[in-house]
Amino acid sequence: MQREEKQLEAALDAILVRVNDLKTSILSMICKLEQESETLNWPTLLDNFAILSGQLVSLSKMLAHDKCPALKNLTVLPLHLSPERDEQLLRLTENRVPMFSHDLVPSYLRTKPDPEVEQKMTQLDHKATSLQYETIQKQMSAYSKVVSHVWELVSKAREEWETEGNTRSGAAMTSSITDTHTLVAAVAMGKGLKGMGQGPVPPTMIGPPGRPVGSTPIQPNQMQQQMGPMGKVPSGIKTNIKAATQMHPYAR
Repeated sequence: MQREEKQLEAALDAILVRVNDLKTSILSMICKLEQESETLNWPTLLDNFAILSGQLVSLSKMLAHDKCPALKNLTVLPLHLSPERDEQLLRLTENRVPMFSHDLVPSYLRTKPDPEVEQKMTQLDHKATSLQYETIQKQMSAYSKVVSHVWELVSKAREEWETEGNTRSGAAMTSSITDTHTLVAAVAMGKGLKGMGQGPVPPTMIGPPGRPVGSTPIQPNQMQQQMGPMGKVPSGIKTNIKAATQMHPYAR
């Protein structure tokens, strides 16, 4: 009798460890779904499902092992019922069960589902067994067509996205980085600019538009004298219009 009790205690400890690992994985997945829903991708979700599936398979193998006692043959009976708060029970259940009262015992020690759930499951089982083979085949064919249609739509959309991405990545450049840097340097520092046959304009001589830095502001009367009559700037280039007219081949 003591040997069976020790074997049962060891099996329960091992099962408890596996159940805690499964619970931790479920909590981690729930946290990711709630906090990382915007950045969570499909491969990560599949990895989490694979971890849960592996832990469930491991727990099932442990329960079906020969050394594990048949837990379904054991009966759990409450030894002490109390309507008062039990701190030890609260600590063991991670603050889920504050007391083991007469109202909670039927719910926690139930070995069968609720009557409503059991009735619903019975109806579904009866409906599944009463279907004819031809009806099942038709429903499976219709379901396969829907799945194939959705798969085609997803595949087509994926191909369009990939083609659009390749087109964007391979598009020809409409600007030159070198020319942009040259233009910025010319505007900001006057690099490469030449004025009236002189050398490059020093950066310190670049001032507000129309006036170099350090120059004397032009008065209105001076500007009028420079502009000349009718507000035109006298040109330093002389042209001989008469000579050009006489040499024109179509002149009469």
